[in-house]
Amino acid sequence: MKFIISSTALNNRLNTLSKVINSKNSLAILECILFSVENGKLTLTASDSENTMTSMIDLEESDANGSFCVPHRTITDAVKELPEQPLTFDIDMESLNIKVTYQNGVYHFTALHSAEYPLAQAVSSDATTLTMPAQLLNENITRTIFATAQDELRPVMNGIYFDLTPEALAIVASDGHKLVRNQIFSIKSETPAAFILPKKPAMLMKNVLPREAGDVTMRFDNRNAEFTFSEGMLSCRLIEGKYPNYNSVIPQANPNQMTIDRQVLLSALRRVTPFSNDASQLVRLHIEPGKLELSAEDIELATRAKEDVVCEYNGIPMNIGFKGSSLNEILVNLDSEEVVVELGDASRAGLILPLTQPENEHILMLIMPMLLND
Repeated sequence: MKFIISSTALNNRLNTLSKVINSKNSLAILECILFSVENGKLTLTASDSENTMTSMIDLEESDANGSFCVPHRTITDAVKELPEQPLTFDIDMESLNIKVTYQNGVYHFTALHSAEYPLAQAVSSDATTLTMPAQLLNENITRTIFATAQDELRPVMNGIYFDLTPEALAIVASDGHKLVRNQIFSIKSETPAAFILPKKPAMLMKNVLPREAGDVTMRFDNRNAEFTFSEGMLSCRLIEGKYPNYNSVIPQANPNQMTIDRQVLLSALRRVTPFSNDASQLVRLHIEPGKLELSAEDIELATRAKEDVVCEYNGIPMNIGFKGSSLNEILVNLDSEEVVVELGDASRAGLILPLTQPENEHILMLIMPMLLND
């Protein structure tokens, strides 16, 4: 079997697929990438047994159909240093000896039989299906994934929760200290459905989606999900279990509201936080009409910092403490010029929202306060 492919196209897909493969695998074949040629198209597949990603490339030329497996490090390292040029693959399908010819040289290596490669677990025929623009899905994964937990006791908190309701699709993540809820009102269903996407496939989608211009179709049941996009497909095992009632922890009436330039607040926070205690990273906010004072100190090291920032504030003067790194993450993952911070009192969670919400969306981030020793 013989085929010709662009070196740049192959390299780009191999870089994405290699992120699927674990450093240690229970099956030796999972160290490989599956090459399948059919009707002038090459389909590349990588798997870690729980996540399987495929990517399709149009071939410049091919003379037969067939499949074989190549150790991913061998082929990735061989291709990544080549400038753009056609690569000619010549495979002896009986001995599985491969010759790759390029402009000034040739590679020789041996493939493995494709029959040993495990198939992805398919979703059931009655799976729920929904479609959304690739850019919208990418924005929501990027905005949410930072808030996922690393909790061995509560694995449901370690993924992104997709909650499809008659009102909207909510995409949620929380580690117990901070929470992100993105509501997309243009996507809804009279039949509620939900799934928890693990962090690894979420990161894989985050790497693929910026190149996608069209839609992504999601099919999921209670165990598996499939994401189909123009370049290929990702199938993954879902996190099983019941996600907590995230709406119950979101305060509904926070009478004290501060509006502030996001970048100004973020810059001040980054200047003050290094002076806080390394363990707690406590940053104190004193808010009054027209002014926000940020302060931090480390009594043991005798360091402290304070900075005043202009803001709009409707409410009673208040002191409240937040973990500096958590507040920083929230502000970094919003992209509006100004944010609204809604507060009840020093013991209640604070809400941070963009001043102007995207069309047909509602973005909300929650941060739990820290105890102040006044």
